[in-house]
Amino acid sequence: MVRTPIESQFQTHDGQTLFYRFWPASTSLPNPTPMPTSNLASGVTSRGAVLLFHRGHEHSGRVAHLVDELNLPDHAFFAWDARGHGRSPGERGYSPSLATSVRDIQTFVDHIAATHGIAVRDMAVVAQSVGAVLATTWVHDYAPPIRCLIAASPAFKVKLYVPFARPGLKLMHKVRGKFFVNSYVKPKFLTHDPERIASYERDALITRPIAVNILLDLYETAERIVADAAAITVPTQLLISGADWVVHRAPQDTFFERLGARVKEKVVLEGFYHDTLGERDRAKAVAAARRFIVREFDAPSAPVSLRHADHEGPFKEESDRLAQPLPAGSPAAIYWALTRAGLRLGGRLSEGLRLGHATGFDSGSTLDYVYRNQATGNLGVGKFVDRNYLDAIGWRGIRQRKLHVEELIGEAVARLHAAGAPVRIVDIAAGHGRYVLEALASQKGRFNGAAVASILLRDYSDINVEQGRALIAAKGLGAVARFEKGDAFDADSLATLAPQPTLAIVSGLYELFGDNDMVSRSLGGLSRAVPPGGFLVYTGQPWHPQLEFIARALTSHRAGSAWVMRRRSQAEMDQLVREAGFEKIVQRIDPWGIFTVSLARRVEGAT
Repeated sequence: MVRTPIESQFQTHDGQTLFYRFWPASTSLPNPTPMPTSNLASGVTSRGAVLLFHRGHEHSGRVAHLVDELNLPDHAFFAWDARGHGRSPGERGYSPSLATSVRDIQTFVDHIAATHGIAVRDMAVVAQSVGAVLATTWVHDYAPPIRCLIAASPAFKVKLYVPFARPGLKLMHKVRGKFFVNSYVKPKFLTHDPERIASYERDALITRPIAVNILLDLYETAERIVADAAAITVPTQLLISGADWVVHRAPQDTFFERLGARVKEKVVLEGFYHDTLGERDRAKAVAAARRFIVREFDAPSAPVSLRHADHEGPFKEESDRLAQPLPAGSPAAIYWALTRAGLRLGGRLSEGLRLGHATGFDSGSTLDYVYRNQATGNLGVGKFVDRNYLDAIGWRGIRQRKLHVEELIGEAVARLHAAGAPVRIVDIAAGHGRYVLEALASQKGRFNGAAVASILLRDYSDINVEQGRALIAAKGLGAVARFEKGDAFDADSLATLAPQPTLAIVSGLYELFGDNDMVSRSLGGLSRAVPPGGFLVYTGQPWHPQLEFIARALTSHRAGSAWVMRRRSQAEMDQLVREAGFEKIVQRIDPWGIFTVSLARRVEGAT
C-alpha cells in the first residue's frame, strides 16, 4: 500500500516556518504488536515514529520513498525540509549556523511530541549525509532518549578535491562574509539508479549552492562529534557506502569505533555511491535499517547506565591522562612550562589573568570578571592582552551560558506564574550572583512580567558572599534577595532551605567536580527541597576544545591546584538529574557545543 503524506509546517525557535511531510500510521494493515502511541493530529494510533532527514542540497521529497520501502505501517513517518531547502523558506543552502539547524531538529521533535502525541522515547531517526551529521550532533548535544539512530553515509568529512580548499574558504569567509559555493557533485556519482539520477536532474527543489559558513561549520562540528562519539549511547546503526565519491570513509570508521552505544552495528555496502538509501540496490540498506528499527521497538535495548562514569570509561580516562604529570624535560613539559611562564608574565599586564592567578581561573571572582567583559590592563598593551584573554572561546561560551541561564530562569518563572505558584528562587553556588541579580534588576523585580517573592543566593566562598551582598545593595534588591554562606553539596542543608524554593539554580558548579556521588548528593538535597511542579535550572559541559590547555596551564580555586576537569556527557548529566526526581523539558547549547543549560521539572512522586 502506498501511503499518502499530509503536508504541514512548524515554527522554529527563531520564528522560521519550516515545511514537513507527515505519514500517519496505517490501521488498515495488520500490526504484529500493540501500538500504544496516539497521533493527536490524525486520530490514528501508532507504535511510534520514524524521522527522516535528507541529504544536503535535497529535501523531504527525496526520502519519501523510504516510507513505503521500510514497510512499517504501524509507525508514523515525518520528514522535513531543512531551512534553506525544498519548500522551507530562507536563502537557498543557508542557515545562520549548523547549531541553528541542529536546534531546529529539537524544535521539530518538540512539535511532533506536542502536536502528534508521540513521545521522544518512541522515535527512531534515519538520516543521511549532511542530515546524518545534524542528527548525530543533535543526539550528542541534546541526549534525546530515542529508540535508535541510523546514520547513512554521514558527511563527517566532505571530499574537497581542490588543494587547500578548506583554509582558502575560511580566509575568504573572513574577508567576504557570507557567500556561497555550488556543489560539484553530478547525480551520476551519487547513485547507480537511473531513475534517481533522472529525478535529481529535473528536480527544481534541489539546492545546488551551500553557504560557506555552513560548509565550514560542517567540518568543525563533524570533527567534534567524531572525536567525542563516546558520548552517544543510543542504539546506533552506521550504513557506509563502499564507493563513496563525496565523503571520506575514515571518519565514519572512527566514529563507529568510538561510539559509546552498547548496541551498535556497522553495515558496509560495497560498490554503493553516496546516496546510500537511494542506490539501485538499496533494498540491502533498507532491509538492514528496517531490521534494526523493528528490533529496537520489539525488544528495546536497556539504556546505558552512566552513573559510574566517574570511575571508568573514556571521560574518566581522559581526565586521568590530563592529571598525569608530564615526563620532566620532555618537549611537552617544556612547552607547557613556557606557556605557564607566559601567563604569569601576562598577569602583570592583564587584570583578568592577574585575577585568575590570585583566585583561581574557575573562581566566582573570575567568572564575574568574565561576565562584565570589560578589558582592563597596564602599560597600554595590557588592555589588548586582556581583550584576547576575555575573547578566548571558553569565556565566550561562558557568556553565552549566562544568557541561556537567564532565558531559562525567565521561562521557569513564567511557568510558575501561569500555574499560580509562588516564585521562590535559590542559587546554591551563585558566585557573585551577577546573572540572577542583573536579570532581576533590569526588569524591576520581575521575570517575564511575573513578580518574584524571594531570591536566596548561596556560596561557599566568603569573598563571593561579601561581593554578592554588595551587589544586592548596589542594585537595590535587599527587599527580595539575600546572600548567605552555604555548602552546595550538603544534602540536608539544601533539603531544609527556607523559604522552600520553587526554582533551584545550579550554574557552573557540577562541571568542576568529577565525582558523581557529590553531584547526586547535591541533586538529592534539591529534590527534597523543591516541591513537585517546581523547577531546576542546571548547566553542563559536555565538550571543551581547550581541555589540555586548562589542565596544564591554569589553576583552580582549590588551593591553586591544576584545573583538571572530567567532562560529563549530556546523557550522563541528564541521567543524574533524572535519578534525583527531575525531568528535563528544555535545553540550550552554545554554537561551539561547549556549555549546556537545561530546565527540568520536579516530578510528582519521584524520590
